[in-house]
Amino acid sequence: MAETFTDIEIIEGCKQQQRKVQGYLYKKYYSDFLKICLRYANTMHDAEQWLNDGFFKVFTKINMYDGKGSFEGWMKRIVVNTCLDNLRANKKHSALVFTEIADNSSAMTSAHISNDAMQNMGFKEIIMVLQQIPETHRTVFNLYIFEGYSHKEIAEGLGIKEGTSYWYMSQARELLKQKISEYQLKTK
Repeated sequence: MAETFTDIEIIEGCKQQQRKVQGYLYKKYYSDFLKICLRYANTMHDAEQWLNDGFFKVFTKINMYDGKGSFEGWMKRIVVNTCLDNLRANKKHSALVFTEIADNSSAMTSAHISNDAMQNMGFKEIIMVLQQIPETHRTVFNLYIFEGYSHKEIAEGLGIKEGTSYWYMSQARELLKQKISEYQLKTK
């Protein structure tokens, strides 16, 4: 029978760099955190690398966890921030430039993605469709929909205007709607 640990035992064990506890924590959250990384990365290889980078930060910064809020939430934020750090690093290498869009009313509109369409797709299919939209659009969509960031927080984190964040979100929804429709036509 596999040994289990409480959050307190995990935190203390990780602070003491106990490999057994670190391994337990890694295995416990591997699947959940890999799914987060897959939403941001272009490839499985990148997602796995970013996941490992995130866990490395968790293990090396464990003393910074102050016990406020959930431990899982603290780790999740590190994983998301690791993904964003990697996207920023890749942006510098690929010369991806964020386009500043004027703040206007059309940027505030949003296309709604059919819940029925999403429910008929598995996680792999959703990730496949999500990875087909441009990186910046995908990043804003992930931060807003999955991580619960406000457009103001997204704008500050990505160094764009708040209206631009709205625009990327609107465009991401439109693109996803289109990609999901294309996917459904292919699978019929």
